[in-house]
Amino acid sequence: MTRKIEMATIKIDDKDYDVDDLSEEQKAQVASLNFADAELTRLGFKVAAMQTARNAYATALKELLGEDEDSEVELSEDD
Repeated sequence: MTRKIEMATIKIDDKDYDVDDLSEEQKAQVASLNFADAELTRLGFKVAAMQTARNAYATALKELLGEDEDSEVELSEDD
């Protein structure tokens, strides 16, 4: 069985760059881009989880207050 090893590439404006051919400084920028993308993905999941939690808290509060479950919950801060 032969395994094909694919080199990592990055595409910028429809031009492919082989990461192995980049300078160390360029590779560091690619690594930073990868980190930023991973962090954005992680934070997106966290936002989704917090939105789900907020919806559950709002539903529980509306139930405790005897409000219709379709009513909106808006919090305002006192200045």
